Amino acid sequence: MTRIFLIIILLSCFFTCLDGQTKEDLEEQRKKTLAEITYVDNLLKATEKEKTQSLNAIKIIGNKLSLRESVIGGMQKEIALLTVRIGLNTIAIEMMENDLVELRKDYARAVINSYRSKKGNPEIVYILSARDFNQGYKRIKYLQQVTKFRRREAEIIMELKEQIEKSKERLQADLNRISDLKSNEEQQKSLLQGEQEKKQKMVRSLSNKEKQLRKEFEEKKKIAEKIEKEIAKILEEERRRAARTEITPEQRLIGENFAENKGRLPWPVEKGIITSHYGVQQHPVLKNLTEKNIGIEITSSGKTVARSVFNGEVTAIVAISGANITVIISHGKFRSVYANIVNVKVKQGDKVITKQVIGDVYADSGDSNNSILKFMICDPAFQDPELWISKK
Repeated sequence: MTRIFLIIILLSCFFTCLDGQTKEDLEEQRKKTLAEITYVDNLLKATEKEKTQSLNAIKIIGNKLSLRESVIGGMQKEIALLTVRIGLNTIAIEMMENDLVELRKDYARAVINSYRSKKGNPEIVYILSARDFNQGYKRIKYLQQVTKFRRREAEIIMELKEQIEKSKERLQADLNRISDLKSNEEQQKSLLQGEQEKKQKMVRSLSNKEKQLRKEFEEKKKIAEKIEKEIAKILEEERRRAARTEITPEQRLIGENFAENKGRLPWPVEKGIITSHYGVQQHPVLKNLTEKNIGIEITSSGKTVARSVFNGEVTAIVAISGANITVIISHGKFRSVYANIVNVKVKQGDKVITKQVIGDVYADSGDSNNSILKFMICDPAFQDPELWISKK
């Protein structure tokens, strides 16, 4: 009997954990990822409509491939979890059915023995044959306990039968779910293969323009170096001023709050995808070239506004040739940097709040009107912004 309740408790805990958290999380993640794939599709459709092939278009489709692989990986993980659950469920059903057989046998024997006992020695005779009142009272209590025990055994048998039926229903539901997931997985793999071929075709097409790509790479590298030097210069000036001025309690608090929100900061744009990551990155077409990024690039479609990722103060607004305008916001000892801005909405010295619009991201008519925000975080060394902003 103890084993029966242990099985039921273990199964309940397992299903609660799997259905209430892991499986739900996987489905929610897949839903968000598929929505993001739809957004990327819209970016790619604009590129196809204008028949433009660019490095950014390759980065966009590369992002889509990563998202598609994430969906497939999530499906495989859910299939693995369901397979484990089916195995445990099958074992539990077998154990419960074996226990049910034994319980029924015990109950049948108890009923037969009770019937024989009552026939040969009725309960009233058993009670009245007691030596004294106390013994008679104890015999009454004993008979009541026996009756209660039999009733409870009958209830356990019914509960166990109900649990077996529920487990069988869950087992069938899991088998159906695995069948659906495997079908969807094959569909996603087919889409992935088509997208990989599309990317390879774009890479081959652009590979024929190596001279032009190298020229663009060198120009971009010079602009990136100029941005880095300008930002480093501004930050150095700020550090010198800070050395002469004691940090205020408000600035210290903002800096502490900024650090505490690492991994939870809002994105600097409402919608977009990361098309260039932090650190040393391989050139998307030319295999022997790498580029060093001090931040990330976020690509959005059409008119896009840049937003402050946290409360702070605008400490610098500087125009950089080839990169439009760069806005730097102070958050205590931290700085967030927004490059490739036009129509700036703030001025130096302004106090800003989280998600406040600071300007428009430049929309490149030569790149399907896509807007690319260059976003950085430093303290004073540059850090990977993806570790700071929230996961979509």
